[in-house]
Amino acid sequence: MAQGLPKMMSRVLTCLYTTDAGSLTASQLAQRLQVSPASVSKAVTFLESQGLIRRERDERRRERYSVDDDVFYQSTIAGARSSIQLAETARQGVGVLGSGTPAAARLENIARFLDFVAEGITRAAEQAREVLHTKAEPTSGSTAEPSPDHG
Repeated sequence: MAQGLPKMMSRVLTCLYTTDAGSLTASQLAQRLQVSPASVSKAVTFLESQGLIRRERDERRRERYSVDDDVFYQSTIAGARSSIQLAETARQGVGVLGSGTPAAARLENIARFLDFVAEGITRAAEQAREVLHTKAEPTSGSTAEPSPDHG
């Protein structure tokens, strides 16, 4: 919720992230969260539209909602694209207002800011994805226990 998601969407997303399988059916979500199927339906529709979950069919042809390690990358990239679209809209406003006006200068500054931020977010997300999706090779004598500084 602190990231701006409404309460029910946050609950559904948390429920999916905290299951070992990373996926549940709508009825399983409703049962675990003790809410109506309609509440689950609304939440999963929103989460899917934001790229935070995926809808799949299981072997019994039931819809399952799932999350994976790539969901935050996809969501971050979608947010960066949204910022780029907003920057383009601001640039169009510059043309409408006339480039010499204070309002147009403000819109141009907004566009430049959003371009810069979106570029940085995209670059950071791609670098993080590359680093975090690279599995470290086990060294001889290593154990499955985390080291104290990597918790």
